[in-house]
Amino acid sequence: MKIFSDKKPGFSKCIFTVKKEVIIMEELFELRTCLEQGRYNDAMALIGEMENMSKDDKISKVESFTIVLLVHLIKKEAEKRTTRSRELSIRNALREISRVNKRRKSGGYYLKEEELRETVHEAYEDALDNAALEAFEGRYSESELAEIVDEEKIRKEALQLILERQIKGK
Repeated sequence: MKIFSDKKPGFSKCIFTVKKEVIIMEELFELRTCLEQGRYNDAMALIGEMENMSKDDKISKVESFTIVLLVHLIKKEAEKRTTRSRELSIRNALREISRVNKRRKSGGYYLKEEELRETVHEAYEDALDNAALEAFEGRYSESELAEIVDEEKIRKEALQLILERQIKGK
């Protein structure tokens, strides 16, 4: 369910997804109330909560694209071949990770190298599960596919590709 609003000047059809954005809107209204009433400590606490919610959202999106990246790296190694489609999926996943992770106004990135390493580590199991369904037409189980590929090598490659993409800034 979506809410469409174009009532404010300068805003053309702002779209808010009900669950997440309504919570953010409630936080913004509460923030305004705190500021109007001079409750600056409460306002600062709300800003902190909103920053955390934003970062959690960024982490979730980066993790989703990292799973896509890892699935294709796992399949590439397991099948000992690549395809244009696979290379395109890898490139698109890297572009989206970099885009989502980049701080627009202040520069830099939300997730630093160590946090990206953790994300790659945490995403690997889900990626292996997905890759098992896709590689070799799904003939191997997750554990069988795990024996075919070098997990550490794939994790390192994924992190290296992510970091290289961020350095390029593309």
